[in-house]
Amino acid sequence: MITAPTTRPSGDTLSAAGLRATARILARTDAQGVTRLPVLDGSGPFALRRLGFPGPQARVCMVGAMSAPLGGDRLAIEATAEAGAQLHLTAAAATVALPGRTGDAATYDVRLTIGDGARLDWLPEPLICAEGSDLWMTTTVELAPTARLVLREEQVLGRTDERTGRLHSRLTVIRDGRTLLDQETAYGPGVPGWDTSAVLGGHRAIGQLLVVGPEYEDAEQRVRLLGGAAPERLDTGGGQGVLAPLTGPAVLATAVAPDALRLRTVLDEAARNLPG
Repeated sequence: MITAPTTRPSGDTLSAAGLRATARILARTDAQGVTRLPVLDGSGPFALRRLGFPGPQARVCMVGAMSAPLGGDRLAIEATAEAGAQLHLTAAAATVALPGRTGDAATYDVRLTIGDGARLDWLPEPLICAEGSDLWMTTTVELAPTARLVLREEQVLGRTDERTGRLHSRLTVIRDGRTLLDQETAYGPGVPGWDTSAVLGGHRAIGQLLVVGPEYEDAEQRVRLLGGAAPERLDTGGGQGVLAPLTGPAVLATAVAPDALRLRTVLDEAARNLPG
């Protein structure tokens, strides 16, 4: 029986043939309140493109310059919105995790830092885990007390009519030095029970929308069922999810669906129904 690894691969265990690349983005406001990008440094598979004209919000699109991550790769994105800055990050296309030549796992780390009064939107396209891939992904966010975050994460297990690869994912959010959210998930070959009714129940797309901001400190919040989980339109064959408050202040929508399109529909519904 194959068992899933319980520890993240270290740099010493990654293949020497794997790609090492880090993209860095720094957003800073000037005296006129315009968010500038003094650092916009793409690397390896990350080509960074600024969208639109300079204004209060800086918009950056990540464009894939090559196929990645492959097995053995070590990739990272570091984005910082300094005090008062507004940074919106998106991607031109989905990221596809593929097997490498050696069978080693790949790592993909996202590190977001948000200063006081700043806002960062992290809205990439889905991550697709192709058959035979093995990816360890971490997303770590650090927020100042008055910082705001909008984070969407979508994961698709396998391409059309394909078995999934293995995905180990961890999301850690720290606000004002205290842990707001720390969750870890694993799917795919060797992971016990991941495809049972207690976890995904046959679905192949998983996602979440996390919104953090001081405006949720005193907002009246309640749990809301989304998509096919809502009593008035119960549909176990479509996407379904739940929107719930977190102590922090924040709200978190979590959803599952048969495919990426129906997953996005549920997360868009969550965005339309945020409290406040």
